[in-house]
Amino acid sequence: MPSRMASSQESHAPADLVLEHGDIYTGVAGASRASGLAVKGEMIVAVTSSDAALRAYIGPRTRVIDLHGKFVMPGWNDAHVHLVSAGYGKTEVDLNGARSLAELQNRVRERLPDYKPGQWIVGQGWDHTLWPDKKFPTRQDLDAISTTHPMYLERVDGHVAVVNSLALKLAGITAQTPDPPGGRIERDAKTGEPNGMLEEDGGMNLVYDRIPPVSPELRRRALKLALDDASRFGVTSVQDNSVQSTKAGDNYGWDNFLDMQELKREGKLNVRITEWLPFIATLDQLEKMRQEGGGSSAADLGDPWLKTGALKGFLDGSLGSRTAAMLAPYTDDPSTTGILRLDPAEVAKKSIECDRAGFQIAFHAIGDRANRVALDAFAAVAAANPPRDRRDRVEHAQVVAADDFARFAALDVIASMQPSHVLDDERWAEDRLGPERLKGAYAWRTMERDGVHLAFGTDYPVEPINPLRGLYACLTRKLPDGSGPPNGWEPQEKLSAFDCIHNYTVGSAYAQFEEKRKGLLQPGMLADLVVYPADITAMAPESLLKLEVSMTIAGGRIVYEKGQ
Repeated sequence: MPSRMASSQESHAPADLVLEHGDIYTGVAGASRASGLAVKGEMIVAVTSSDAALRAYIGPRTRVIDLHGKFVMPGWNDAHVHLVSAGYGKTEVDLNGARSLAELQNRVRERLPDYKPGQWIVGQGWDHTLWPDKKFPTRQDLDAISTTHPMYLERVDGHVAVVNSLALKLAGITAQTPDPPGGRIERDAKTGEPNGMLEEDGGMNLVYDRIPPVSPELRRRALKLALDDASRFGVTSVQDNSVQSTKAGDNYGWDNFLDMQELKREGKLNVRITEWLPFIATLDQLEKMRQEGGGSSAADLGDPWLKTGALKGFLDGSLGSRTAAMLAPYTDDPSTTGILRLDPAEVAKKSIECDRAGFQIAFHAIGDRANRVALDAFAAVAAANPPRDRRDRVEHAQVVAADDFARFAALDVIASMQPSHVLDDERWAEDRLGPERLKGAYAWRTMERDGVHLAFGTDYPVEPINPLRGLYACLTRKLPDGSGPPNGWEPQEKLSAFDCIHNYTVGSAYAQFEEKRKGLLQPGMLADLVVYPADITAMAPESLLKLEVSMTIAGGRIVYEKGQ
């Protein structure tokens, strides 16, 4: 194992923190486990199985923690989150897990006393695929709750929302309102009147933009709630999409990043953040944000706690809402192929321009058509601009046409995927796709076999940020209750525990140009690690879903400890 082992005769500056008597999984392929680890400042200075070597790092002010055999591994690096959206979800009406339309309605009714007359009611997390009839809600369903509060309730994936009649009225949406670019207004089949369902940003923002901005205090509170949630589950780094527009002061704007900067200045940032920038912004705006945010490149890693990173562009929607852009119609709804949110020619042109300016590019692409558009854009970039270490990415890469898998490797495009999506989607994915297209869905092993770099995450808050749900999905491809085919759903795509952990640590670090300082427990690496009460690589997969973190350490600092 390539680590620095100290003998009892060697002299070292005392460490600030020493962990001893542990079961330390370094993440290095083929390496044996260590029992001790020493930290100076934010860096690991020793990883060893020698008690004598470890004692050489202990001074009068060294904090020594006896792990009593607990399991230690590199901190998880979630390659795809929406921190502020997740935080708002903890302050708004929580609709996650509602098993019926009636339950959704009851949850909103229970919160009515919390709102002033006429105040907007905002919620998120409903999933109609959990309901008996599996139908989208309508404005009439929300009108039955209240006609005096405008309402805006997002689906769990954030790609469609339902609003009530008052919200439609305040936004001026009528039967004559045309579908906006990159979005859709659903309408009653008989009357042509809007039925309350709005799809993708183009449609949703017609109402969302009418909602008053939250206060700076609530915005900051939401961010801290999400960061604390990450630490509680052993996540020490995130690659975040909380800057989704360029409007100053809106709920998902640049102010979110300024809040992160303020937390860092105050020493209260407990998770390392790489913040994405909006692909749709002008190049001048992007350059300004990169300069203000301390953006990085392969040659300049940037601030290890907070920096700007890739440009995030949305090419389509989600499979659950049938807004993912497909090459052929949906099997369970032949009337639609989803929504392609941006023009392919414009995507390629803008990609070439942004790449020339040195930006990394990441496209949200779930459907096979959207994935093809992303790959076509990256091919255009490679043809137009000189070679360099780009590490461009496709976020989700959820449904890929058979002919396009090899293109990921040929173009050296990272597939940034979320294994835990399988834990929900396998209930209905075959209905949406049919058996043939399903073979190209959630295809982690196929990507790995073709030599594609994988980076794993959760898409929090679409899924809980707990990485162990992703590990369970990697190992089993079964529903959380263990049901489904005996060997798992499309079992040929399962991964080993090592590969899944690697993609969730080293792979995610590579996707943000940080594999030289994150992802492994070795001297010279950042002291980001998580402690569990037992070895997650050896326990029964179903036990992972109930396991809790004992301790999370980021930059040598304990940022979460169970029971405290």
